[in-house]
Amino acid sequence: MEGVGLCANNKQKQNQMLPNKMRGEFTRNQRKDSEGFSETPDLEFEYSDADKWTIELSELYSYTEGPEFLLNRKCFEEDFHTHMPEQKWTELDLVQHKTHAMRLLDGLDVIGRERRLKVARAILYMAQGTFGECSSELEVQHWMRYNVFLLLDVGAFTALMELLNMEIDNSAACSSAVRKPAISLADSTDLRVLLNIMYLIVETIQREEPTDSPEWRTIRETFKSELGSPLYNHEPVSVMLFGMVTKFCSGHAPHFPMKKVLLLLWKTILFTLGGFEQLQGCKISRRVSLGLPPLPEDSIRVVRSMRAASPPASASDLIEQQQRRARREHKALIKQDNLDAFNEKDPYKADDAREDEEENDDNDNSLEAEPFPLERDEVMPPPIPHPPSERVCFPKGLPWAPKVREKDIENFLDSSRSKFIGYTLGNDTDTVVGLPRPIHESIKTLKQHKYVSIAEVQIAKEEEYQKTPLSGGEEELELCATELLYQGILPSLPQYMIALLKILLAAAPTSKAKTDSINILADVLPEEMPTTVLQSMKLGVDVNRHKEIIVKAISAILLLLLKHFKLNHVYQFEYMAQHLVFANCIPLILKFFNQNIMSYITAKNSISALDFPHCVVHELPELTAESLEAGDNNQFCWRNLFSCINLLRILNKLTKWKHSRTMMLVVFKSAPILKRALKVKQAMMQLYVLKLLKVQTKYLGRQWRKSNMKTMSAIYQKVRHRLNDDWAYGNDLDARPWDFQAEECALRANIERFNSRRYDKNQSNPEFLPVDNCLQSVLGQRIDLPEDFQMNYDLWLEREVFSKPISWEELLL
Repeated sequence: MEGVGLCANNKQKQNQMLPNKMRGEFTRNQRKDSEGFSETPDLEFEYSDADKWTIELSELYSYTEGPEFLLNRKCFEEDFHTHMPEQKWTELDLVQHKTHAMRLLDGLDVIGRERRLKVARAILYMAQGTFGECSSELEVQHWMRYNVFLLLDVGAFTALMELLNMEIDNSAACSSAVRKPAISLADSTDLRVLLNIMYLIVETIQREEPTDSPEWRTIRETFKSELGSPLYNHEPVSVMLFGMVTKFCSGHAPHFPMKKVLLLLWKTILFTLGGFEQLQGCKISRRVSLGLPPLPEDSIRVVRSMRAASPPASASDLIEQQQRRARREHKALIKQDNLDAFNEKDPYKADDAREDEEENDDNDNSLEAEPFPLERDEVMPPPIPHPPSERVCFPKGLPWAPKVREKDIENFLDSSRSKFIGYTLGNDTDTVVGLPRPIHESIKTLKQHKYVSIAEVQIAKEEEYQKTPLSGGEEELELCATELLYQGILPSLPQYMIALLKILLAAAPTSKAKTDSINILADVLPEEMPTTVLQSMKLGVDVNRHKEIIVKAISAILLLLLKHFKLNHVYQFEYMAQHLVFANCIPLILKFFNQNIMSYITAKNSISALDFPHCVVHELPELTAESLEAGDNNQFCWRNLFSCINLLRILNKLTKWKHSRTMMLVVFKSAPILKRALKVKQAMMQLYVLKLLKVQTKYLGRQWRKSNMKTMSAIYQKVRHRLNDDWAYGNDLDARPWDFQAEECALRANIERFNSRRYDKNQSNPEFLPVDNCLQSVLGQRIDLPEDFQMNYDLWLEREVFSKPISWEELLL
């Protein structure tokens, strides 16, 4: 507090030195900032499937792996110069390149582990762009693409998959790692080299370039279909990587380099299933095929065009504002010689009776982490005056077209009929006899904005299949990449979700170090721990960066799977979402956001001089403690903002139209946590925060809504409207207590029926199986009898046929 007071005193002295006119302008500007209408620019962040290619490449490697770049080069050059002395890789033609690449692949079949590792390092050097012969980063990137397409063309990925399966099943390495008290980078060398090559192949192939040749485009499409189909080890590659994640979390393989596994899993899912742009295209085509009207707008374009709202005022600004107001009142009262009135006046009360909308939260101490006092929103109730009228900007139009569900129209008609006529007509939404003219107009408006989702059509079809299993016909199942992936992970999906959330918890900055938590630093800690302050600082940056990348990968994996499963079939999405909820995903995400989110988004845990490919092309500068502390010059950290938006979107996916899960947001006191996230001036992040606040507004009570009118206005301006949705007043039936457990149980029963009908062919109901009633065909069937029955056939005839009397008269009747 002393620092804040000193800062305020310095500003006061500077203000007194200004001329009167300038002083007034300066004070107005200060007041403008303190009122929460800060003119700081929006964060220049463009949400995408992933970051720039070079950054995604650099995040594969930890800084402790730096010395291995030269080791890879040495292994390649030793082998290359043995067969092609005094030649350079960049000077050979395509035939010579293919010959040498196939020679290296043959070297992977040797028995000796050391020899095999050297060959794998040589292949990795190729995938890294043979940087020893390049003079710039662009040249390295060019040779990376060329070499990766070359390796894929000669069958390198299949050989790498075989080696990876062999390393996963290596029981000796697993048992050795389990017995070790501390696992380091050296324990996962073989796995890291293989995963590095596979990641570089997937990441490079999936990036389309306009200059790609037709041959390369064909290779890309073939590789994409192979990755998503069960060609490798009779299962998609993603399922095998999920198996690595669960094996790591179970403690049987603590040496697995989990960051690389998760990055490869993310990029494999992104490549085989498609990103957010492809998802939007698939959604449009799916609606056309189902005969549904087109989407009212392109959601990606709308979000990108939105502007962020001004964040709430910070604590220091509020304190300065209180002090300025106290000084103004003090001077005015001295002139009037009315000191008694001044002594009675509380300087911490606002001029008007309004409470602050954005900062006055009583429930700000939720979950475990307690923020620093100056970071808490309720340090003191800030007196924010009414903003001047010239700064009020009215929106030209709402960004989203309103939507109405069929259920909403039915509820509206039921209430109108009960009120005006005294009876209801069930699901009839066409009959309006006896209703007044304004109700007719309301129904017309509702029907104009009626929106039928793909999920509603899928649920209706599933109900038909369940009601009429015989006459409903066979379901046409399209074996796309999403369907194949769901079939692959279905048997162990709960374990996969728990494993991902365990790792996310261990990587979250708010999680405390516990003895039973899993060690996710196996592929970042060196064999010898740092001995100097500079080495310790470098390792600290590396560890924080390592955790941030893990959070980024897991958040992207979960969001991609949820969105693709929802488009493929809504019950696939609900199955995954329900197991995430059962594994405490909602409180985990809230705990993640219960931190100084601005500090997390502006964190500078990167050393650009050590990033690949910069570090292999340029001379490394001398690192100092000052340069490490200063970090880069970026306004924010792309991966951290990307992770935050992904986690908010996941939270929205889990709670949308689920009143029981919305109540979890209320129970865990998420409102003050989410409101703090509004301080980030980024439109997309603010949109998903406001959506989460909107769904629970009706449960928070009138006082909360009254004291948070700015937030309510922001929700109105930025979030899509559902006509006749009573979100702002709490009069809806959904806001009343009811048996929330019954809702989850009913959903679970529907999911189990869906999975049983579609995927569990062994447990089909025998009553619904076809029966052969033709006597000739039944008697004509050849039945293989067991040997013991054939040997004792005479005894069986004597006991079961000849010795039992048969009443032929009764049989004929």
